[in-house]
Amino acid sequence: MGHDSDNATGLLPAADKLALLAAEHAPEADRRRALAPAVTGALTEAGFARHFVAGRWGGSEGTFGELTRAVLTVGEGCAATAWCASLAAYSARFAAHLPAEGHRALWGESPDTVIATGLMPAGRARPADGGWRLAGRWAYVSGIDFADWALLCAAVAPPDGDGPAELRFFALPQDAFSVERTWDSVGMRATGSHTVVVDDVLVPDHLSFARADMLSGRNATSDVPAHNVPFQAVGGLTFIAPVVGAAAGALRAAGGLLTGRKRTVTAETKLVRASGRIDAARHLVEQNADVLDTRAFTPELMARNERNATFSAELLQEALELLVRATGTGGLGETHALQRIWRDVTSATSHVALQYDTAARRTYSTVLLGPADA
Repeated sequence: MGHDSDNATGLLPAADKLALLAAEHAPEADRRRALAPAVTGALTEAGFARHFVAGRWGGSEGTFGELTRAVLTVGEGCAATAWCASLAAYSARFAAHLPAEGHRALWGESPDTVIATGLMPAGRARPADGGWRLAGRWAYVSGIDFADWALLCAAVAPPDGDGPAELRFFALPQDAFSVERTWDSVGMRATGSHTVVVDDVLVPDHLSFARADMLSGRNATSDVPAHNVPFQAVGGLTFIAPVVGAAAGALRAAGGLLTGRKRTVTAETKLVRASGRIDAARHLVEQNADVLDTRAFTPELMARNERNATFSAELLQEALELLVRATGTGGLGETHALQRIWRDVTSATSHVALQYDTAARRTYSTVLLGPADA
C-alpha cells in the first residue's frame, strides 16, 4: 500500500476501537441476528459512511487503501460489522452518481448518512411527472436495519415498449419503504440483509441515476477521484475485505484454542497452512486497493482485481476449513468464536461478486488467452 494518505482521515484508529467493541458484542449479535445499536452508532461515528462523501458536504474523500485497512481491522473483531462498515462506505460512493440536488438531499444535513444498497436489479420503475414511480422487492439488502436511505436498482421499460429496459438506481428515504425480515442465513447473521419492499412510490428525478453511469465510472456531478472509478475495477473488494479480516480473527481464535494443548505436527501444519492463505488473500486485497488509488484502470488490472477477489474467497474458505480441522471438536463449540467465524466466512464467500463464473472467469481468461471466438 504505502500511500502517505492511508491514515489521512483518522479512520484507522477509529477502526481499532470499533473492532474491540464489535468483538465484545459479536456473540450476542449472532444470536439476535442484528448488530447492537452501540455498534452501529460507533460504526457511523468512526467515519465509514462519510469515507467517500465529498469534502464539500463534510465528507472524508478518503482512499480505497485506508478504507480497506480499516475494514480488515474491524473484520478481525466481527465479520458482520465489517461487512456493514464496508457497504456503508461503498454505498455513498454509488450515491455520488446522483444529480447535484440529490447530493444535497442525502448529505446536506450530515455526511454521516447511512445508505444501504440493493445492487441486484429488481422491481420496476416507470416515468412520472417530476420523476419515476417505483415498486418491487429487493432481497439481501445488508445493513437496512440502521440505514437512513436505501439505494435500489430497478428496470425502466422503454416508453414505446420496444428495446431493452434501462437499469437505474433510485434513492429512497427510510419512510418510503418497508423491511421484511427475511434474512435467515446460517452465517453473517448480524448483517440484517433483509428484503426491502417499495409500494408504488414517487422518486424525484434528482434521486435517480443510470446504472450505466456507475458501471462506466464516469461521474457527471462529481470530480472526486473515488467517484470516477469503473465498477469492474472495484470488483469484489467491497465484499472480500471484511472476509479477510474475519479469517485473521479466526486464526487468532484457533491459536487461542490450541495454546496449552499437547502440540501435534498435524495441528501445527494446518495452522501454518491456514496462515499462509490468509496472508496471501490480504496481499491480494491490498493490491486491489492500490490499483484503485493509483487509478491504473487498464483492462488487465481491472480483470486482475476481479480474479484477486474471487481467488481470495477460495483461499479463505480453505483457510477456515484447515483451522476447524486443526482445532477439532473444541473449535465447533457453540460458545467459541471459531465456529461463528467459520459460518460467517462460508456465508460471505457465497456472494455473487466472489464467484469465478459471475466475476473473474471471462475477464481474466481474456487477459491470459485473448478474446474468445465469437
